[in-house]
Amino acid sequence: MSLSAQSLPGDGAFVTGSHDLPVPPALAAFFQGGWAATDVALQPVPAAVYAAKRRAALSARFPGERLVIPAGDLKVRSNDCDYAFRPHSAFAHLTAELATEAVPETVLVLEPAGSGHEATLFTHPRSPRDGSPMGAQFYRDRRHGEFWVGRRRTLRETEDALGVAAASVDDLPKALSGAGRTRVVRGVDPAIDSLVGPHPAPDADRELAAVLAELRLVKDEWEVAQLQAAVDHTVAGFTDVVGELRHAASLARGERWIEGVFNRRARLEGNGVGYETIAAAGAHACVLHWIRNDGPVPDGSLLLLDAGVEVDSFYTADVTRTLPVNGRFTDAQRQVYDLVFAAQEAGIAALRPGARFRDFHNEAMRVIAEGLDSWGLLPGGAEASLDPDSGLYRRYTLCGSGHMLGMDVHDCAKARAETYLDGVLEAGQVLTVEPGLYLQPDDLTLPAALRGIGVRIEDDLVITDDGCVNLSAALPRGSDEIETWMAALL
Repeated sequence: MSLSAQSLPGDGAFVTGSHDLPVPPALAAFFQGGWAATDVALQPVPAAVYAAKRRAALSARFPGERLVIPAGDLKVRSNDCDYAFRPHSAFAHLTAELATEAVPETVLVLEPAGSGHEATLFTHPRSPRDGSPMGAQFYRDRRHGEFWVGRRRTLRETEDALGVAAASVDDLPKALSGAGRTRVVRGVDPAIDSLVGPHPAPDADRELAAVLAELRLVKDEWEVAQLQAAVDHTVAGFTDVVGELRHAASLARGERWIEGVFNRRARLEGNGVGYETIAAAGAHACVLHWIRNDGPVPDGSLLLLDAGVEVDSFYTADVTRTLPVNGRFTDAQRQVYDLVFAAQEAGIAALRPGARFRDFHNEAMRVIAEGLDSWGLLPGGAEASLDPDSGLYRRYTLCGSGHMLGMDVHDCAKARAETYLDGVLEAGQVLTVEPGLYLQPDDLTLPAALRGIGVRIEDDLVITDDGCVNLSAALPRGSDEIETWMAALL
């Protein structure tokens, strides 16, 4: 029986619905035979060799301690309907599991052995089609049955694909029993949290989470290639959107149309979107995380589109463009856009190995503050506004100018400050540069012509040995380039 198996009266261990028909004994017997063998020999997934290196690096950090990294459980959307399953990023990073194969409730256990660890994946194997206690799962269990959610790999197939020993999840309680210090990625699977007692060191699990995040700070060549693929598909999605702008402008909820157009590309080319698409037209662009997407897309307004495709390996792009819906910026829109573009240029120019992570933000904000001052908006001037004890310029920009990018859109978030926010850039790190101006429609400190204009420009960049490379350079950035690109598509 699985750790989270739910049951209804008379239903054994299987998750069924209140509206499911009963299964008579004759039908149950008929289901037990007449099935062809379909086991296959799988080739290792391309990233398996990289995942092995990551596990070895993690093993070296915690000698002699058991490490437990759950994939996570299904999350209920409503009643008996679940959200699509996506494993925890640390689990995916250490196993190279792919979106189309990820199995809920799977757990990676690194057991101390000799000078290192032995890795085992405890997972749901393919359901048997026989008279065993679980032999009816394949047609009766809505959450795990093959007839309901598709075929799972056998344990042998899992071992072939991922290069890790595999065992049934039913064996996990026994494997986690006994003495020994055990660190767990908590808050991912409640069943695992309750199964493993606390570590003697109070911050042990928090340290494990930090180390797992820090392992992802520098990407290997395979990861960078995955991110480039995610960006390339995202560029295609933005191109799709521009081609649909005229139609979106004719709809009462044109933002929903924009969202749907991009999300269609994400599902076609990858696992889906890496985060909820922001399709913000007009003053909605002044809401930093506008995901309601229920407004119109008026002709003459700006559309702020912040979106990213997540590929099947779970790496995601994160790109923003602010586009004039009719293909031409007004003078006021161009004024704001060009200042944000200048700030992004300054931020990108600050990216190089050895630079502080905060440097690119500071350079971008200097340009923003000087521009706002030139518009007469900063009492005391740009320099005084940039003083940390003042920060008056932030009324119009508010948030940071970028973050690490990878399997999570805000990647490595559990990393310690000294390795991330207060750290130094290294070759192989991938991050966004995304300054913006958000001039609220009710802000009386602004000239009327500027109120309600929101602009963000965001690109994904990889740090190289001598600077950086813009992975999203295929999308135009400058205002003139934007207009020329859109004219060809509109």
